[in-house]
Amino acid sequence: MMLRNNSRAAAETSGLTGDLAVEPAWLLAAIRAARPLLVMMALLGPPSFAAVPREVRVVVVTTFELGADSGDVPGELQNWVEKLPLPETLPFPSGGRALRYNRQKRILAVVTGSGAINAAASITALGLDPRFDLSRAYWLVAGIAGVNANVASVGSVAWAEWVVDRDLLHEIDAREIPPDWSTGLVPLSRSRPFQAPPPAPGIFSPNVYHLNGALVAWAFALTRDVALADSADLATIRAGYDQPAARTPPHVLKGDEVSAMAWWLGDIMNRTAEQWMDYWTDGRGVMATTAMEDCGVLQALARLAQTGRADVSRVLVLRGASNYTAPGRGGSAAGLLAAESADDGATHLSAFLPALTSVYQVGAKVANALSAGWPRTRTQIPGATP
Repeated sequence: MMLRNNSRAAAETSGLTGDLAVEPAWLLAAIRAARPLLVMMALLGPPSFAAVPREVRVVVVTTFELGADSGDVPGELQNWVEKLPLPETLPFPSGGRALRYNRQKRILAVVTGSGAINAAASITALGLDPRFDLSRAYWLVAGIAGVNANVASVGSVAWAEWVVDRDLLHEIDAREIPPDWSTGLVPLSRSRPFQAPPPAPGIFSPNVYHLNGALVAWAFALTRDVALADSADLATIRAGYDQPAARTPPHVLKGDEVSAMAWWLGDIMNRTAEQWMDYWTDGRGVMATTAMEDCGVLQALARLAQTGRADVSRVLVLRGASNYTAPGRGGSAAGLLAAESADDGATHLSAFLPALTSVYQVGAKVANALSAGWPRTRTQIPGATP
């Protein structure tokens, strides 16, 4: 009590009043010294402690959705949301659409937007997102594609080992192509179509991406016997083609992709795409599908891998055949273009819904296997030699 009274008397002498007036002088000095720090903390708000990033096991890469994530006409995302399922919505401010997530399976889905430019930007943004640890994630591109009638049929799905870029090239208008050329498409740094040897990596590279063949073979072996739905409508579409491969019911195959921002079509361009695949893969690839985004996806992942944020040996590309790349018997390229450009929603494509169903059915089997086997697949890539 005496100490308190003496403190108050000292405080009154110094001009201090109120609750602080009864505290010892040393405490008052400490408070004065801390005042600038307290003011700064008030301005900055409470301290922020970074959360531990979520370790993602599988990233499902889709390229478009038409409306809501569920309950309406589907795009590439909707089957995954409804059936896998992916119940959690996560904001993605640097992307074009919110992410979807399954917390138990640790499977994340992204919609990149159509075209290689959108795809590269979205994958880069996701790879740099501090909320996720993607260093050991498997990346599964799961979308629709045009299909080469010489290789497969609509409703089928193809696992690609090779993805070849058709955008990096010289091009001469068809009306000015020399008579002894088969196409006006010429590799950069070459002066004739398919001039050997293919250019070595340089300022325009890469022109070709070779995925992990062992992982692709594992995914194909796991899914090759999946029974894909057939229908009278698909049979009618197939009947318009003479090629044996185009007339087969939907099935799972290994087949490679020519990727281009230009949505090309027609017999001549289809033949050129086959040659383009042969040229860049030294005959090891088979042109089965064509899509728009995958070189952008793969290039973004290659850059992320340079900083350990992704592993390019864990990438799979699965494409479902929604339409043929060339017309059937008696058809024309212009007629096929008219049919395929009916609207901006892709629903007019001849096998749009069957392709979405098939790619989910096959892709989900692989995604679930990778997630369920995480004690092993986290460190051991399937198909690799132990």
